[in-house]
Amino acid sequence: MATTATSGFLGLSRRTWIFILIGLLIAGFAAWQVLSRERMPEGFAAGNGRLEANEIYVSTKFPGRIKEILVNEGDTVNAGQVVARMDTEELEAQLRQALAQMREAQEAERVARADVATKQAQVATRAAEISAKVADHNYASQQYSRSRSLVRTGAVSEQEAQLDSSHMLSTRAQVVGSRANLAAARAEVTGSQALVGRSGSTIAAAAAEADRIRAQIKDAVLIAPIRGRIESRLAEPGEVLGAGGRVYSLVDLSDVYMYVFLPERVTGKLALGSEARIVLDAAPQYPIRATITYISPTAQFTPKTVETQEERHNLTFRVKLQIPRERLRQYEALVKAGVPGMGYVRIDGQAPWPAKLQPPAKIPANLWNPAAPPKGR
Repeated sequence: MATTATSGFLGLSRRTWIFILIGLLIAGFAAWQVLSRERMPEGFAAGNGRLEANEIYVSTKFPGRIKEILVNEGDTVNAGQVVARMDTEELEAQLRQALAQMREAQEAERVARADVATKQAQVATRAAEISAKVADHNYASQQYSRSRSLVRTGAVSEQEAQLDSSHMLSTRAQVVGSRANLAAARAEVTGSQALVGRSGSTIAAAAAEADRIRAQIKDAVLIAPIRGRIESRLAEPGEVLGAGGRVYSLVDLSDVYMYVFLPERVTGKLALGSEARIVLDAAPQYPIRATITYISPTAQFTPKTVETQEERHNLTFRVKLQIPRERLRQYEALVKAGVPGMGYVRIDGQAPWPAKLQPPAKIPANLWNPAAPPKGR
């Protein structure tokens, strides 16, 4: 048998009163949200965003096996710090081979230079022999001329004249032979000098190969290019990576910024280089001074995760708030990509910043000590 809800006050059922009560609670909560929302002073605007930083990858230059991983995720490293080492056993063997080839070529060069000196001494000897043979030939020619003239007078027999002629021809042949020997000795000198040149080229090639391998061994030691924080460890010892294989992702702690999305009525009044403030949810009592370094030239739809101080707008302009490098060291502990916060900009250049947005002179040393909360600014 069906039942009816009991009538209550003003004739409304109990179920109706429950729905009305729930509606009032929801409306009250929404009203509280609206009324409790922080109102910005005149001349200021704000939008939420997240800290961003440039990400750099520490990668291998050549293929190889990882030997050592020296830092972990979350570690802060300095520029030039060794963060990993690749296995260089094969490269060291190649270096020893190149050095052995260079020593062999150097020994060959020394032998070739000694041979050049010997051949040059032979050239000098052959030149001296030519001078002696030429002198003998000149004397034999003169003797033959005298003999031929004395044959007519009978002072010298025809046989003696023929002997002098044979001696003259013999000395002439000796001169020709000595000159041929000199040419051969000079050719040998040229050959030995060419061998010296080839040995020098071999030495230079082996030295260049050794330098190349040394450079490759040096590149096998991976160093941090900048001061930053290790965001991700992408490889482990024993892994074999190709050229350009990523070992770490590194967050640049000197280039940190936040993008906020603001409506045109706000961005139209902003100037590049003007002051801004960033307040992180993790440390709202420590506003960070920033600078407007970029304003998007075109409007875009507001991302779903971004809300302006008043309400979400269909079309907004992206504004970059850059934290100065000299200030980043003070806030280094807060620099984590993805940390949410609020970005504040000043529309009216004459409006003073509210006290709550004035950055402190420095962050107290006990900022991260929960047992000793900071005592004011």
